[in-house]
Amino acid sequence: MSDARRLITSIDINEAAGAEFNNDHRSSISALHELELADGRRLTLLDDRGWSTSGPSDIWSYESLGGLAQTARMVVGPDEPPEGRSYEEEAALHWAYLAGIAQEHGVSIEAGELAALPHDLDVSPAIRARLTR
Repeated sequence: MSDARRLITSIDINEAAGAEFNNDHRSSISALHELELADGRRLTLLDDRGWSTSGPSDIWSYESLGGLAQTARMVVGPDEPPEGRSYEEEAALHWAYLAGIAQEHGVSIEAGELAALPHDLDVSPAIRARLTR
């Protein structure tokens, strides 16, 4: 058993996308996926994820914390399998990849153990402020 406690996906407004992707009709959100250890340290597993949405004026009025949580968990994987591979196979590859990242950083954890960890969402104050408008 490793000293892994939980997975955390932190989401924030993707300021790097610029005003073109963060306005009244569009939003761009970045997602950081980490493994939290028993001592409180966090190990980055994925830092290249996120999504954008576009729609009617006041797009944030159509968002919800539940919807953002569902999307955040989806974008950090496992992904939908390509043709010829089952969801179970794709998930196994995903968790093995993430376990390999953890192991490269000295955390001994198996793919199945990683997949079974609780997965929490950390929502930035900037997103929370937009949701409450």
